[in-house]
Amino acid sequence: MLRLAWRRSASINSSLVPTPHVTAAFRDTTPLHKRNLRHNIRVFQLFPLPPSLGCTQQLTHSLRSSPFMSMASGGEGLPPTPPRHTNRLSKERSPYLLQHAHNPVDWYPWGQEAFNKAQSEDKPIFLSVGYSTCHWCHVMERESFEDENIGKILNDNFVCIKVDREERPDVDMVYMTFVQATSGGGGWPMSVWLTPNLRPFIGGTYFPPRDRGSRPGFKTVLTRIMGQWQNNRSNLESSGDRILEALKKGTTVAANAGESPPLAPDVAYRCFQQLAGSYEEEYGGFRDAPKFPTPVNLMFLMSYWSVNRSTSEGVEALQMAMHTLRMMALGGIHDHVAQGFHRYSTDSSWHVPHFEKMLYDQAQLAVAYITAFQVSGEQFFADVAKDILLYVSRDLSDQSGGFYSAEDADSVPSSGGSEKREGAFCVWTASEIRQLLSDVVEGATGSATVGDIVMHHYGVKELGNVALDQDPHGELQGQNVLIVRYSTELTAARFGISQEMVNELLASARDKMAEVRKIRPRPHLDTKMLASWNGLMLSAYARVGAVLGDKALLERAILAGHFLKEHLWDAGMQTILRSCYRGDQMEVQQISQPISGFLDDYAFVICGLLDLYEATLQTEWLQWAEELQLRQDALFWDAIGGGYFCSDPSDSAVLLQLKTDQDGAEPSANSVTASSLLRLSQYTGRQEWLQRSQQLLAAFSDRLTNVPIALPEMVRALMAEHYTLKQIVICGHKDSLDTKSLLEAVNSLFLPHKVLMLVDGTADSFLTQRLPALSSMTQQGGVATAYVCQDFACSLPVTDPQELRRLLLDGQVGMQAH
Repeated sequence: MLRLAWRRSASINSSLVPTPHVTAAFRDTTPLHKRNLRHNIRVFQLFPLPPSLGCTQQLTHSLRSSPFMSMASGGEGLPPTPPRHTNRLSKERSPYLLQHAHNPVDWYPWGQEAFNKAQSEDKPIFLSVGYSTCHWCHVMERESFEDENIGKILNDNFVCIKVDREERPDVDMVYMTFVQATSGGGGWPMSVWLTPNLRPFIGGTYFPPRDRGSRPGFKTVLTRIMGQWQNNRSNLESSGDRILEALKKGTTVAANAGESPPLAPDVAYRCFQQLAGSYEEEYGGFRDAPKFPTPVNLMFLMSYWSVNRSTSEGVEALQMAMHTLRMMALGGIHDHVAQGFHRYSTDSSWHVPHFEKMLYDQAQLAVAYITAFQVSGEQFFADVAKDILLYVSRDLSDQSGGFYSAEDADSVPSSGGSEKREGAFCVWTASEIRQLLSDVVEGATGSATVGDIVMHHYGVKELGNVALDQDPHGELQGQNVLIVRYSTELTAARFGISQEMVNELLASARDKMAEVRKIRPRPHLDTKMLASWNGLMLSAYARVGAVLGDKALLERAILAGHFLKEHLWDAGMQTILRSCYRGDQMEVQQISQPISGFLDDYAFVICGLLDLYEATLQTEWLQWAEELQLRQDALFWDAIGGGYFCSDPSDSAVLLQLKTDQDGAEPSANSVTASSLLRLSQYTGRQEWLQRSQQLLAAFSDRLTNVPIALPEMVRALMAEHYTLKQIVICGHKDSLDTKSLLEAVNSLFLPHKVLMLVDGTADSFLTQRLPALSSMTQQGGVATAYVCQDFACSLPVTDPQELRRLLLDGQVGMQAH
């Protein structure tokens, strides 16, 4: 059962695995190899444990709601009773921290107040890290942190700090690195014990409250740690310091003096081979189960095809991406009623998902699907992209223009009860569908009803369509997860009606089912708004809007850009802010000491702004992107080793300066920045940004050369650096029809190695000031004109959109020195 439960919480996008035991640091005198930390760190087991449970990327299973979870998810259930306890977290705005604001544990947020208390009272720190939609975080809260007895032990003997990992990824990354290195695994809730000066000495994940067989309970863990602290403190402290020093050396990512990036064609081919080796042919995706969408893999495969179209490898890469995207869209991981995608599938056929919905997934998948539309011209993929953004606009959008972080997997069943269940908001019984869709379809075989057609098409069964091994806690018994089992052509043939009628009936049925959903108790909504994830979503709206020429999507993208500048940019301090929050009156709120942005906040926002410029051709976004890149360079650039640190190296409370070397659920900020620097060098004429991109890629040479599958987004940047970006210059008035026709021709194509510019004849424009050569490019014959330039050579001027398409696809026609 534990194995099955783990299958539902494990993540292919994370190197985390269930923590086998709690470990304490012990003497280490051997060198530490950076890709195999654990094997070179000797540890002693404070007490042996069987594999523990914990969320890796996200949560699973049911949990009992606290009053604050109910409030956040729409207020389902009875009004909360007045709390017996209130701690400092009540002054925070993070939904996760607020969930713990009335524990008997005297929680502190991460900050100097807690550090000072630990030092003045000479107590160890208990650090607990999680996030608001983490199942096992809620389980541990209910079992241990709401327990008066355990709360007293914690308060008397430790300084307790609670961290939202989405607010403070820097803190999470440092201590997760420790937990993984000393135990071989990790997850959330992460439980780490620190010295008063923040050095970790023991770490683990979830603990049950009481002893269970050979597994010690949390109370026993605390008692033994207290004894170790009192009787073996000096050894713990010195050993912890040794491990920290080893981690500093072992996690270093840096280029050797004079090193160049590896050869892009070789790296890209190896990345393709590694992905092909893990590809699952029947349903697409990588590995068997659980399956994650991994948009970074799909974008790499489509980029690889774009430069290898005539080879068998290029064709195979495209087939892998397209088949995966198609099967996901047909599967249960795709919400066929209320749109958007769930976090991952627990099975190989994309059928039964973990029902959580994350903003970063929606953003990256929308881009992947619109790219598939550009490549194939198949409307199906464009419809899925629009479907995703419909969900985000409706359910994850704030009136200020920002985007919320996530929707939980669990909610209270509409049938009653107070216990939340996985997927309750999304699943259906056969009887519900029959009752709702009881109209007989005229002309259908056997006097079939709409419900009969829906049940056939979406694989609905009388006893439910979820296998037992996908439902270890019995939460989905008798329930159905909608999955497209037949094409509309086959469904039409089965019932003797036209495909057009099938499409109309299914669309109408989905609308009715969506109305039913609206009256069900909603899952918890994490209304935290993060700069990084908002930057990803800004890219999605801009790119989908540009490809489809959809004015409403572009206006929403512009609104998101203004939101970022108004609420998550401190102009006085010239700093991006990590997060802001929805207030009780739907206003945007900020905490008393706002959290400064991290590398991913800058990287994702800058990329979003560049995409917004190319979609709208409004230079204010290009100007702000340049400004932010200069700040990112000043704050995070490693002038010695190359690449960017994930957090500000001047923050003394962050013990490790790390550079993420994996594109996972989100792309690495260094991967995104490598591409943005290339684009910005073309827009601004700053050659130092081209050189900086090369230095960044050189810093990750070992990883790119040996395990490129870990960094598919960075491999895309390496390819862009190798093949050189094309500059597509449109000379014309932005709103004129002839200019729009040329822009439509550009946006209809997937061109991963290009930048798009508009020259409107204004001599002192942002672009012409930085790129004087643009002044010589003019309209021909008074109509909008396009120039395609590469390596200081430009095409002859083009005024016909179809000719421009041909030129962009071929890339070598009529080039001349300019």
